[in-house]
This record gives sequence, C-alpha cells and structure tokens, in this order.
Amino acid sequence: MSAGGFAMLYLLLKYIHVTCVGLSFSGFLLRGIWMLSGSTLLEQRLTRVVPHLIDTTLLTSAIGLALLLEQYPIKNDWLTAKVFSLFLYIALGSLALRPGRPRWLKGGAWIGALGTFGYIVSVAVKKNPAGFLAG
Repeated sequence: MSAGGFAMLYLLLKYIHVTCVGLSFSGFLLRGIWMLSGSTLLEQRLTRVVPHLIDTTLLTSAIGLALLLEQYPIKNDWLTAKVFSLFLYIALGSLALRPGRPRWLKGGAWIGALGTFGYIVSVAVKKNPAGFLAG
C-alpha cells in the first residue's frame, strides 16, 4: 500500500472510530438518564438496536486500526489496559441498563461505567495504561 493510501485508510478508520466513541458515549449517557427517570423510551426498538450498530462499528474500526498500525493487546500495555477496561465497561453497562435490578444498583453501575469509559478514553489519548493518572 502506498504511503498516501495508508494515510487515507488510517484517517478514515480513526474518524469512524472517534465518531463512534462519541455516539456510543452519548447514547449510553442518554439511556442511563432514561433508566434513572423510569422512561419508557428505553423499551423502544431503536433504543435497543442502534447502540449495537454503533458499538459494532466502533469495535470493527478499532480492530482495523490495530491491524493497520500493528498495535495489539499484550504487545502494547496501554492497549491491553483498554481491552480489559472495555470488558469492565460492558459488564457495568449491562448491569446498569438491565431491567429488574434495584435502581440504586443500576445507578451505581451506570456511574462506574461512565468512569470506566472516561478511563478508556484517557488511556487512548495518552497511550499510557495509567490514563489520566499519568502526569
């Protein structure tokens, strides 16, 4: 691949990835607010389907970037931290938005998931597993 083609593909994947990060965060924040307020909007079909489309695109672009840049978990400690934190974010997010749990538990899981999301972004920006704690 030519240098120009590589750069174009990298920028395309990066912009898709960053856009999906923003959309994913915004959607999760909104769904959490709806969960806390008891809104029936959480039960709408679009509310259940669109986040999966966004998150699938987010993950696909992340894998594309990792392959293109040859940066992999285990090889890069900051990327390993992001992957493990992603699993925590998914677990907390699932707990927060799953019906039938006490509101205090769902609210706590939602706050924990938002904090985990912030940590993941800070690790990505700093390329350091300490994230925002890295001076």
